[in-house]
Amino acid sequence: MGALSEGEYSLKSQHLSMLEEVLKDNSITDNFVRSYHRSFNGFAAKLNEQERKKLASKEGVVSVFPSRTLQLQTTRSWDFIGLSNAVKRIPSVESDLIVGVIDSGIWPESESFSDKGFGPPPRKWKGVCNGGKLNFTCNNKIIGARFYSNTSSSVRDTEGHGTHTASTIAGNVVSNVGFYGLAQGNARGGVPSARIAAYKVCDSQGCSESAILAGFDDAIADGVDIISISIGATHIIDFDSDSISIGAFHAMQNGILTSQSAGNYGPSNMTTRSLAPWILSVAASSTDRHIIDKVVLGDGKVIKGNSVNSYTVNGKKQPLVYGKDASVRTCSPDYARACANGCLDSKLVKGKIVLCEQASLGEEALRANAVGTVMSADRYDDVSFIYPLPATQLSKQAGEQVKSYINSTKNPTANILKSEAVIDSTAPTVASFSSRGPNGITPDILKPDISAPGVYILAAFSPFASPSGSIMDKRRVKFSILSGTSMACPHATGAAAYVKSFHPDWSPSAIKSSLMTTAWRMNSTRNPDAEFAYGAGNIDPVKAINPGLVYEILKDDYIKFLCNIGWDTKRVRIVSGGNSSCQEGTKGTALDLNYPSMTAYIQQEDKPFVINFTRTVKNVGSANSTYKASVTSHSEIKISVMPRVLSFTSLNQVKSFVVTVSGSKFPPLSMTSVSLEWSDGTHTVRSPIVVHSFSGSSK
Repeated sequence: MGALSEGEYSLKSQHLSMLEEVLKDNSITDNFVRSYHRSFNGFAAKLNEQERKKLASKEGVVSVFPSRTLQLQTTRSWDFIGLSNAVKRIPSVESDLIVGVIDSGIWPESESFSDKGFGPPPRKWKGVCNGGKLNFTCNNKIIGARFYSNTSSSVRDTEGHGTHTASTIAGNVVSNVGFYGLAQGNARGGVPSARIAAYKVCDSQGCSESAILAGFDDAIADGVDIISISIGATHIIDFDSDSISIGAFHAMQNGILTSQSAGNYGPSNMTTRSLAPWILSVAASSTDRHIIDKVVLGDGKVIKGNSVNSYTVNGKKQPLVYGKDASVRTCSPDYARACANGCLDSKLVKGKIVLCEQASLGEEALRANAVGTVMSADRYDDVSFIYPLPATQLSKQAGEQVKSYINSTKNPTANILKSEAVIDSTAPTVASFSSRGPNGITPDILKPDISAPGVYILAAFSPFASPSGSIMDKRRVKFSILSGTSMACPHATGAAAYVKSFHPDWSPSAIKSSLMTTAWRMNSTRNPDAEFAYGAGNIDPVKAINPGLVYEILKDDYIKFLCNIGWDTKRVRIVSGGNSSCQEGTKGTALDLNYPSMTAYIQQEDKPFVINFTRTVKNVGSANSTYKASVTSHSEIKISVMPRVLSFTSLNQVKSFVVTVSGSKFPPLSMTSVSLEWSDGTHTVRSPIVVHSFSGSSK
């Protein structure tokens, strides 16, 4: 009924009077729910459709709408980066988008992939539903499916990975889901109206590169708009030997952006596996939700650990034993304390909680009939994993406390509690497992490009697979919590699809630029590896739909880039697959590529240096606009921008500028960064500028 009116009369009396006029024979007391009268004027009541219409027609009533049951959002990741269900969308365009997911297949019966309310596939779709065996069928949500004979006989996902990534990108809103009560609420993808085409290239043994290339080949021809691939090599592979780089180059030529996970080999430097400049390479960051677990010792001491633990140890304390004291005689002390495979003596462990000084899946403790395990290892303290039995991982220091308690107590006991979710006020930070730069092939191109949520992501899962990945784990779930850059990649894919729904004609590089230049500036204190860890920053999909300016890179620019880094025509054609060539006599560097970030590798640390970055930006904001440059200062380097003002008189107009970075001696194995911002008062277009002296020859 709108805003509050002035006066002392009772609004509740007015509400009851209005309700009395429409309820006829029904009791007002039973049907009246509550009155809103402190901040706005309205009331809640139980009405049938006829009563609703009658009330809505009354003078002074603004609207009458149903009270829906809402839940806390479990996919905190999308809300955390600003892409809530309430943001502006263009459903008709979003539903015309097709996301190609190259992964381990998909579980079509998941509620996340229901086609209720969906129309037929977009007319541009040229693919097929070749689901194979196991009764796989497509619908108007999953419009395409292909598998490759060296992986399996069906697109059906037996690993859970592909189902999880696909639903993170484009899963429907599914209410009241969680993982055994953890992270309970609503799950959804970034672009719930988009369509999915699944390309199964992986099985339990891994992902064949021949299958990966076939997946790219089919996806491009089928007419997908964006490709998501949470797959990578275990080591750095040059562009012309990497099926993903080659496939993604062909996708780029056809106007398709490829989003790829950066890798899970952090926190060491130069571990990023996604290095091609035509790919959007994604690091994993945290959200404001952290899942912890607690161990309660017999003396009452509570020790905090990490695990996604849905179990309770019979609700009470159980005997506690140290792995070294409960091993078979044939195991060495080092193997025994680590609870290595085959080391635990079931007679000494059965019915007890065992302390192991090594992180593992916990299968040895389960095999030996332990009721739980406490693992002590300084591995990752910012992420928790699922185990096939009650388990938690402690730091080495905390593990020593448990060991000390065992050694000082005649009958040590402990209880492993069920996990709980807590608020992480430090978020976003880059996950410790997330691969870092610098770029191991072309150190003058910053990789990863961007970071996105990749920790504690709840999404659809295959009920064929165990949630912990252990064959001893007999649990089966429809939704599970996973962490990894594999989970970050689909967030970037979903964000890119969201941007494309507003700008269907934008090139892959324009979409990538919009995501990078509008990303959140992350806290360098909380992220000591800075740009090597998070690239341009943490993704912000809503800002990315209106970036103001974009750095555009087309096929010929990438060809020139490959020539500039020393490739010849024959080698370039391995990647481009066309009639591309390198002109004799032309010489450049990777610095010349019109990349949204600016990076320079300093080879001679003991000499002064001057570096020039030439960049071109396209106006996609306001037709008449003037952008002014500003650069954060740094004591070690000097930055100048020419010109410092860019004036545009029309949309799609392009302007060039030069950034000069200079300095004296640069320390070995170091990195310095500043930011360049172009602003017209409405848009802020930010690019990181990174100078470093880490060699890029680790291949």
